[in-house]
Amino acid sequence: MPDTEFLTLTNISLEERGATVLRNISFAQPAGRKLALAGESGAGKSTLLQVIAGLVQPTGGEVRFAGRRVKGPQEVLVPGHAGIVYLSQKSDLPKSLRVEQVLRYANKRPAAEAEAVYEVCRITGLMARRTDQLSGGEQQRVALARLLLTSPRLLLLDEPFSNLDRVHKHQLQTIIREVGEELAITCLLVSHDPTDTLPWADEVLVLERGRLVQQGPPEQVYRQPVSEYVAALFGDYNRLDAADMRALLAAPRRKLPGAALLVRPENLRLHPTGHPGVAGTVRAVRFLGSYYEVEVQLADTLIRVRQPSAMVAPGGAVTVALAPEAPVSFVQEGE
Repeated sequence: MPDTEFLTLTNISLEERGATVLRNISFAQPAGRKLALAGESGAGKSTLLQVIAGLVQPTGGEVRFAGRRVKGPQEVLVPGHAGIVYLSQKSDLPKSLRVEQVLRYANKRPAAEAEAVYEVCRITGLMARRTDQLSGGEQQRVALARLLLTSPRLLLLDEPFSNLDRVHKHQLQTIIREVGEELAITCLLVSHDPTDTLPWADEVLVLERGRLVQQGPPEQVYRQPVSEYVAALFGDYNRLDAADMRALLAAPRRKLPGAALLVRPENLRLHPTGHPGVAGTVRAVRFLGSYYEVEVQLADTLIRVRQPSAMVAPGGAVTVALAPEAPVSFVQEGE
């Protein structure tokens, strides 16, 4: 049975200078379950992570971890909560110390466990170097190891990849996976990049202006967003209204559950004229590596279709249809 009491947030709210930063956020994270927080800049992701860590005092609600309430900085002398560690974008390592010194001061694990942490974090070869001699990616790995040496149960990751190049980012992504699998530490990740969250998370929570607006498995959140805001966070999408929507759905008069339709470019197909669907004209064809993106002008909407090969050319007449079993989302006017 999963430990549903591992981390629980109940009606967390935060007001700062008359503005609402977080509003009645509630969710639970069982031990071992990978959660990701997504949202645009300013949505409240980092602030919520700091509330969970005990670094920011909420104005309402409660965070409980392993059966105990997490107290904010107004309630304790030293902010933070036992068993929870927080890794930010900046490593904040002491300057001019050797890596070995930094880690020795932080270590609370037996020697064999500490060595396992060093191996997972890929820092065994960095021990003799000073912290100011490390690259950004190396500093982040050392900072992560320093936190893991305190034997935490929950690791909070606040945009850990944002300042890293592609190589170091992929390396840190692998390390974070292994932290959960090999060290049995539960992780909660904040990132603005869907390529960080979708392949990693067991569950995604989406924040919009301090509110939790959607929660579910990554595939569900991606394929069936509840709004254009959520759709835009996770990739390209098309919005079809009125006549174009009804033509695509072959529903000229049937009552539909929303005023507009959201559909991902890869869930559309191009066919010759005469095929069931909605008529359009190809405006552009672009090669994007693993696929081609085709812009098609419908009666009222310019849409994008993703396909594996360039089977059409600009100016050509086509019919656009939904792929078989393609998921779609309906939204109301103004959403």
